Amino acid sequence: MRLIMLRHGETVWNVEQRLQGQDNSDLSERGIWQARKFLPYARALVPAQVISSDLGRTRQTARLIGYPDAPSDARLRELDMGEWTGRTKLDLIRDHPEDYSAWRAGSFTPPRGETWQMFRARVAESIRDWLRRTEGDLLAIVHGGVIRAACHEFLGLPPSRVVPVTPGTATILNFASADEGVALLEGYNIGSVVPDLSVAD
Repeated sequence: MRLIMLRHGETVWNVEQRLQGQDNSDLSERGIWQARKFLPYARALVPAQVISSDLGRTRQTARLIGYPDAPSDARLRELDMGEWTGRTKLDLIRDHPEDYSAWRAGSFTPPRGETWQMFRARVAESIRDWLRRTEGDLLAIVHGGVIRAACHEFLGLPPSRVVPVTPGTATILNFASADEGVALLEGYNIGSVVPDLSVAD
């Protein structure tokens, strides 16, 4: 069975390179286009179950790809970035370069933020839960951090070794069974848009 993780389309805050965390901004015009461009992929994949994070940008993406009634799961929310929420990547690199690098590696937590370990645990719990409830492939419309957490949990790839995925692209993990603790990487950052390595979470 496959876990297909689609990152939501680009948002206004993505354009501004602001960390969104569990706050939200609407999809940009490009983000709407990205989601719509993924529609043929979604139809071709024929998932047995579709789920999403409960945040607005993932729900908007779910509607655009034809799954407005997909159940949402708060455990699939983006990492809570605490006091860094809304800050720009450039400001953080200028003001806190060492902390920012450590945060990207999962070893630093901004004030009032969620630790990487807590985040990884809740994402893994949700994915395992849904895999056990699904007979066939599972499409999850999520966030860039959720994809990194899943890659850490099921592939053994720490966040420091994972390039951020582009909005509107999918990452596919293949599990021998729902109870497997590890997966094989079938595809990363795939879709119909050109990867953009500058986009912030």
